[in-house]
Amino acid sequence: MTTHTLSKGAGMAQREQKETATYAKVTARLLPFLFISYVAAYLDRVNVGFAKLQMLNDLQFSETVYGLGAGVFFIGYFLFEVPSNIIMHKVGARVWIGRIMITWAILSAAMIFVSSPTLFYVLRFFLGVAEAGFFPGIVLYLTYWFPAQRRSRMNALFMIGIPFAGVVGGPLSGWILNAMHGAQGMAGWQWLFLIEALPSLVLGVVTIFYLPDSIRAASWLSNEEKQLLEENIAKENTGKVDHALSGVFGNPRVWLMAAIYFCCMMGLYGISFYLPTLIKAAGVKDAMDVGLLTAIPYGCAVVAMLAIAKSADRTRERRWHFTVASALGGLGLLLATIYGDNVALAMVALCLGTAGMLATMPVFWTYPSSILGGTAAAAGIAMINSFGNLAGFVSPSIIGWMKDVTHSTNAGMYVVSGALFLGALLALLQPRSLVNR
Repeated sequence: MTTHTLSKGAGMAQREQKETATYAKVTARLLPFLFISYVAAYLDRVNVGFAKLQMLNDLQFSETVYGLGAGVFFIGYFLFEVPSNIIMHKVGARVWIGRIMITWAILSAAMIFVSSPTLFYVLRFFLGVAEAGFFPGIVLYLTYWFPAQRRSRMNALFMIGIPFAGVVGGPLSGWILNAMHGAQGMAGWQWLFLIEALPSLVLGVVTIFYLPDSIRAASWLSNEEKQLLEENIAKENTGKVDHALSGVFGNPRVWLMAAIYFCCMMGLYGISFYLPTLIKAAGVKDAMDVGLLTAIPYGCAVVAMLAIAKSADRTRERRWHFTVASALGGLGLLLATIYGDNVALAMVALCLGTAGMLATMPVFWTYPSSILGGTAAAAGIAMINSFGNLAGFVSPSIIGWMKDVTHSTNAGMYVVSGALFLGALLALLQPRSLVNR
């Protein structure tokens, strides 16, 4: 072995060490803050599922009214998602993400004034408008910092905010409903909306001062570290196409991704809006007990998301990781429905279903950035997310309507389970060379 070869090998090892240290620094700076922000965001989006335990009786709302109100959020979300993400790409994440968080916090707190179905629908719609762009904006933001081979793990560290919101939010929501009911003349569900909006308001203000818009704007990185990160992103973007927006909306691969994500979201929102109801139907009546038990499936999901994302990055294999996780999610929800009157069996099945379904997400979100760059990536990620999140309207609306008709959530949950199985099959239509990067 020549001296030149040894020197070259030592140089590569030194660069790898520097690269590892730099990405660890970026991860430690950005991911905890983004994770906490997503916990707050997701809690404000789905805490209506806990408010339902008191709200429906207090306001004399039917299950259909609840399902429509829970779902109409996603109509506003759908309409404003793409323009919101394009604006963020133009003006930067710092101001735009901060604006999103502040406005949704105000609207979430305003839910305490709900007194009629119409006002319920209006506030949920505008909450969707306010939050549009947050999730796809952060997914896009992570592509500015991390190359594809690191992205599943980074997505997972951000997206475990969903199950963590369940772990923390379940017991917290149950406690608020019980402990605060009647305080200052307000119902427990009103205190729930008010208290859980405060973290989003604070974090929105902090975002404006804390979050750098780009690698170059990060004052806590040295020039050498900035250059290393920028070189890696530039290298990865070679060969990607910054399509015109018409090209994004006419791209069949993008629409396939949107269909797959729609199936994922059918599962996510079926669980998010009805997990407390399913646990209560299994025989658990106390709101605090329901809250504590909802934390268990979400805790399992945290472990599954991190493990599957790590495996997908390590093996550079994403199709089968997604397919198996989605199929397990569908199986879990199917079994939870079949054994819905047995608390122990239902909880085991809900753990499987929640873990499998949520483990699909960090793997899925490596797909769009594998073919799109620049403004096209901003629009494509937002389009996929907005279309997929229409399932947030469809899923609770179907379950709520079917429950009013059949007096059971079973038929609706069978539909949700079937959607996850369909998503697993659609994922196999993705070209291996496209997604396994």
